[in-house]
Order: sequence, then structure tokens, then C-alpha cells
Amino acid sequence: MQSPIRIWDIHGGIHPDENKHQSVSYGLETPPLPAYLILPLLQHIGARAEPVVAVGDRVLKGQVLAEASGMVSCPLHAPTSGTITAIGPAPFPHASGLEEWAITLQSDGLDAWTTLVPIDDYSQLEAASLLEIIRLAGISGLGGAGFPTAFKLKARPEQKIHTLIVNGTECEPYITADDTAMRYRAPEVVAGIQILMHILKPDVVLIGIEDNKPEAIAAMREAVADLPMQVLAFPTKYPSGGEKQLIQILTGKEVPSGGLPADIGMVCQNIGTLIAIHDAVTLGQPLISRVTTLTGDALSHPTNVMALIGTPISDLLAFAGLQPDKLYRLVMGGPMMGFTLQNLDAPVIKTSNCLLAGTLAELPPPPAAQPCIRCGLCSEVCPAMLLPQQLHWFAMGKDYDQLNRLNLFDCIECGACSYVCPSSIPLVQYYRASKAEIRALELQQHKADHSKQRFEHRLQRLEREAEQKDLERQARAEKTARMKAAKEQQAVSAASVSGDEQPDVARVEAHKPATLTAEQKQLKIAAATAQMALKKARKQLSNNPDNLELQAQVPELEQACADTQLAYDEALGDVSMKAVPPSPAESGDNTKRQLKTDMTMAKAAFRKAERAREDDVENPQLNDQLTEAKMALDSAAKAFADHMANKETD
Repeated sequence: MQSPIRIWDIHGGIHPDENKHQSVSYGLETPPLPAYLILPLLQHIGARAEPVVAVGDRVLKGQVLAEASGMVSCPLHAPTSGTITAIGPAPFPHASGLEEWAITLQSDGLDAWTTLVPIDDYSQLEAASLLEIIRLAGISGLGGAGFPTAFKLKARPEQKIHTLIVNGTECEPYITADDTAMRYRAPEVVAGIQILMHILKPDVVLIGIEDNKPEAIAAMREAVADLPMQVLAFPTKYPSGGEKQLIQILTGKEVPSGGLPADIGMVCQNIGTLIAIHDAVTLGQPLISRVTTLTGDALSHPTNVMALIGTPISDLLAFAGLQPDKLYRLVMGGPMMGFTLQNLDAPVIKTSNCLLAGTLAELPPPPAAQPCIRCGLCSEVCPAMLLPQQLHWFAMGKDYDQLNRLNLFDCIECGACSYVCPSSIPLVQYYRASKAEIRALELQQHKADHSKQRFEHRLQRLEREAEQKDLERQARAEKTARMKAAKEQQAVSAASVSGDEQPDVARVEAHKPATLTAEQKQLKIAAATAQMALKKARKQLSNNPDNLELQAQVPELEQACADTQLAYDEALGDVSMKAVPPSPAESGDNTKRQLKTDMTMAKAAFRKAERAREDDVENPQLNDQLTEAKMALDSAAKAFADHMANKETD
């Protein structure tokens, strides 16, 4: 015998007219298969799903159409078999009336299932495996918020969940979706609870139901029987169905401001979510349908239906006997927290628990707002114990710091304050707008901080790269200096061994001018050209050693290379090198080179004088210069010939 659980009360709350009797007379019905389905990619809190099908693809019931694109996201499945006809913007059930990206599926009427993988004994599976099954089934909270269930169940892995609370309250007027589900699918609800018990292993399981649902309470108690869970009935009050409010009612504990139930070791799940968990694990079926209430005085047949996700709202209203001449306002959700739909072609999504087709008398337009009279009624009924007057004042002034200080985000937007306001001020609308503006500013600030952080990291990276380059440059310079010093040391050592006071290389560098004159540059170019010609001739001769012409050219090129190099060295004015007394063989070679160089220079001077006289024939001075150049050329040629004759005689 389980000990009785104390029922606590919450602050504030109201008792609006229920009107739940309208939609419970016909049980749980199944509407006809729609001709087409519109499946939005964003039916949950988090990232939009990514399509994995293309236009023209034929799909089966239960087949994956879009995969989750992040940790907080849900995949999307085909509610029936058919053909993909469009992927793009489509009507979406939202207060703004804006479109949302969706997959349009044309039904083939066969309703043929894809291959399913049911689990015969889930008790043999680990918690992680069951959570993955739930995630892949695309299950998100069906109570209204639409938070991905698998992520919610492991939101605090380090926190032990000691209490599992099942939310069967459904305190919103008109809505009977959970009431009907508990009446007709209580065994599946209990089976879903047992699966969560296997995953979370809680110490206590509490099923909370308001006392205005006696049939649901009886059905759940019968299904629970002797299982370790308790069905608790408590007095009806709006908004006892809020997650934090229900926890306070059943346990007396409060969730910290800005916190989650998991922070105090609790987790809350909706009735429809538990049925979806049962179907995913036991039957292998993804979330493709949900119980939806169709109610309002504009319907001749108000009821609850098992609607396929993506069914156009107009199809469901037609099934419920919509009377267009009576329809004044169509609300998705209840009259307290719902919003007006702008387009009847919008589809049912995973969070669509009710469609309220109200008449003018049922949902009259609100009177014009009047100035606040500071009566304090809004503070008395606020279940979150906030200060609605102050929130309204700072919301109008856009003082977001004060709104955060007053815990604006603890507001559950239940509408109780607006309901009792004698000045008809739409307080909740102000709160919703301020929340959206604060989120937008926080997102903008987050992007700015992220950009600043990236910029600072880039500057740091560039500084590190510049420092690294400087270090590498210094290392190369030091290495070059060490290599140069080592070569000079080797040259000095070699000179010391041979008896020279200073090596030739050092003497050349010591006497080498800082810059070359035009004549020195020409001689340097001539020496380099002669070396290149000699190298080319030697290479050709090595490839063709029998070529007599090349054999004759190589000695001449060698002599020309030596002569041009000698002329360049002399032009540099290397006195120290000339001071070294050459050997007899070297002296003879130097005389020959000098005579040949003199002859070459005399020949160049003669050609220059000859060209000058051709340009100005009548100038007698040029004739004298030409005669002198001819005499110098003859003298140099004779000296070279005599030297060669004497050398042959020797």
C-alpha cells in the first residue's frame, strides 16, 4: 500500500469557463486520409531538419524525409505513402502568418508502411540505445513547447533523476486531447511510462490529473493497477498544467528561477509524448500522428481525432462540420495561450493539440485597452509570483535590464494577468514582444562578441607568425654569418699552411671596389660570356668527341676565357695579387696574355677610329687618330708574333 501524497497549492491562478464537454462526446475518431500533406521542417525547438528526399521521390509511410541537423533537432517522417511534390516555403501555423520551409507529400491512397523494427523486450536494452530509438523516431514534446524528448531526458547526465512526473493536467479551457488519450489509450500511456522508468530509473513516478477528468482518472488507475506509480487527482485551477506549477503541486518543491526541473532531480513528460514513446519502442513507429481536439461553436461535430502530422487544417475542420458563416476566429491551442491562425491551408504539426473554431459570441474581440489603475489583480493571479505591472511598465519603456532583473523569462505566458485585468491591457503580448527583442539583442551581442573574439585571435595569430618569421630570419642570418666565418677561417688556415700572409680570396675581397665602373662591368660580362661559351663547347665535345672543329675551338675558347678574366682582374686593380711574384711558367703565360690583350685592345681602338673617320671624312684630326691606332695595332701584333716565335724557339 503506497503512502498518500500531499497535494500542494500554487500561488494565484484563475478558474475560466472550461467548455470541455463539447469535444468528448464522440470518442477518438480517425479522419479520412488527406489528398496531400504539408510537413514543415521546423516543428520543434531547435535547429530545422534537413531534407534527405527530392521532388519526385516515392516514399512509404514512416520513411525518413528529413534528418536532424543538430543536437537539439528532430527528424521528420512520412505520415503516409505517396510522392514528394514540392520542397520549399509553404503555409505554417504561426501567429505571424509567415511561411516555413516544408516538404509537400501527395498521398497515393495506399497508406503502405515502410519496414518497421519493433522491440520485443526493451528491458534488455541500455538506456542510451532506447534514447537513440526515441531520437530517431522524431519525438518532441507534444504538450506545446516541442522540446526534443531524447535531449530533454539526458539534459543533465550528471544529475540523478529521482522523480518522474506525468502531466495529465490539461488545464487549458476547451482542450481535451490528453483527456481523450487517457480514456482510450491508457495502456499505451502506462507502457510509455515504464519505458521511461527503465531509462531514468526514478525513485518515484507521479501521474497528475485535474479532478475535472474523472473518466481519465479511472482509466489510468485501472491501467496502472499494482505498478510502482501513483495517479494523483487534485483540484482544478488554471494554469496548474505548467511544468513548474505541476511540480510544485505534486511535490511542494520549486524549480529555481531560470532553471530546469532536472536541476532538482525531476523530469516532466506529457501524455501524448508517452504514447509516442510507446509506439516508437514497442511498435517501431515514428511520430507521424497525434491526438488533436476540434472544438468551438462554429463546428457542428466537435470531436477529438488521431490526425496525421501535416494534414491541412481545412480538412480537419471539414471533418468536424465547419460552418463558415459562423466562424469568426480560428485559434490554434486554447483561448488562454493559443494564437489566431491566418491561413486555413496551414497544416497540423507535432505541437498542434487543439483547433478552436469560435463564433463572435464565443470569442468576442477584446475591448480597447485603458490605462492601468494599479489594482494589483494581475500580481495576485500570477502563478510565477512576478510583478506584471512593473513588467508592463518596463516593457513599454524597453528597459531590458530591468525586465531581466524582474525575471521576465520566468513568465509562462499563461494569460492569467490579461484575463483578470479590468483595463483590458494585453499584458502577455507585451511580455512576448519584449522576450523576442531581448533574444534578438542577445543573439546580436553574441555574434558581435564572437566576431571580436575571432578578430583578436587573428591578430594574435598574425603576431605569432611575424615573431616566428623574425626568429627564422635571425636564425638564417646567424647561420650565414657562421658559414662565412668558417670559410674565411678555412682560407686563412690554408694560406698559413702554404706560407702566404693572406689568401687570394681575402685579398680580392679587401681590394674589391664597392661599386664597378662601366668599363669594369663590361669586362665582367665579357669574362662571364667567355666562361659560358667554353662550358657549352666542352659539353658539346663530350657528346661528340670525334668532331674536329670542336676540338680546335675548345683551346681557343679556353685562351679567350683566360684573357677576359685577366682583363677583368686587372681592371679591379688588385695590387696585392700583382705583388705576388709569379713562377716562370706563370710569367710566360702572363706575358702572352698581356700581349694578346694589348693586341685586342689596339684592334678595338683601330676599329673605333675607323668608324669615327667614316662618319666625318673631312676631319684631319680623325685621320691622324686612325694612323696612330693602325701603328699601335701593328706594333701590338708584331710584339705578340715575336713573343710566340721566341717561345717556339725556346
